[in-house]
Amino acid sequence: MCIVFFGSPDFALPSLKALLSSGEMVAAVVTQPDKARGRGRKLSPSPVKQYALEEGIKAHTPLSLKDEAFLAEIEGLKPEFLVVVAYGEVLSKRILDLPSRGPINVHASLLPRYRGASPVTWAILNGDRETGVTTMLMDEGLDTGDILMQETVPIDDNDTTGSLSIRLSEAGGPLLLRTLKGIREGTIAPSPQGESATQYARLLTKEDGHIDWSKGTVEIHNMVRALWPWPSAFCFLDGQRIKLILTAPGGASDEEAPQGTVTATGADYFEVSTSDGTLRVLGVQPEGKKPMKARDFLSGRKLERGARLT
Repeated sequence: MCIVFFGSPDFALPSLKALLSSGEMVAAVVTQPDKARGRGRKLSPSPVKQYALEEGIKAHTPLSLKDEAFLAEIEGLKPEFLVVVAYGEVLSKRILDLPSRGPINVHASLLPRYRGASPVTWAILNGDRETGVTTMLMDEGLDTGDILMQETVPIDDNDTTGSLSIRLSEAGGPLLLRTLKGIREGTIAPSPQGESATQYARLLTKEDGHIDWSKGTVEIHNMVRALWPWPSAFCFLDGQRIKLILTAPGGASDEEAPQGTVTATGADYFEVSTSDGTLRVLGVQPEGKKPMKARDFLSGRKLERGARLT
């Protein structure tokens, strides 16, 4: 009996590596087609495809999951499990019905909270203190299948979507192995999710990153953390787009300073007024440049108190 693994980004790698290191037979991986990346727009494989090829595992990159040749090959493997981790596409009932024991998904939230494409980002955006990883039996809905196991992961004050995603992905591998063991031994009872705590984590766009300085300091700070490394929180200074990449709550507000006004500068920071205080900016990425500390940004330009960010 074998496993067919569906996954694409770096987030999926710890789960795939856990399967292989535990001796599970991964007969094939299914991942997204090669995409143009970088300034040269060179076609590059997904992280899962690259790793699979290094390990000698056949990697399928179907342009359509309805491709009959692809489906026939996967059906011929007669898998015990399908394991799906951030594959990036909804699977049809025909595919979900393939494994003898079931299709298992590793999802980066404590379902039913944050169904959808961006669960890590929304957990930080909403100021949650903890999140986690869920394994579930997949059905035709969007992250609606019965829960198998869950692992809680705390959200640190300085976590970004990037840093939290790494910890969640690392928690996913061991949880997946415990889940497969429990299914085989009959010690796991799938539990329906229910709908009372459901929240959909929609995919964000670049424009979602435009900072509204009329919001509160903590809300904007959470936005900066949640949207790094993508799509990133940004504002404009003298017509130039600037991404904020590292911030912290600042001091009390200057009641005379309009929201979005630079109220103070230091050797390695500057503060901007919000609706209820100030946001201390410690790291930025000016348009067309690499990320830098606020210290380096300030040394390269004169930023005076009273400057406006929009």
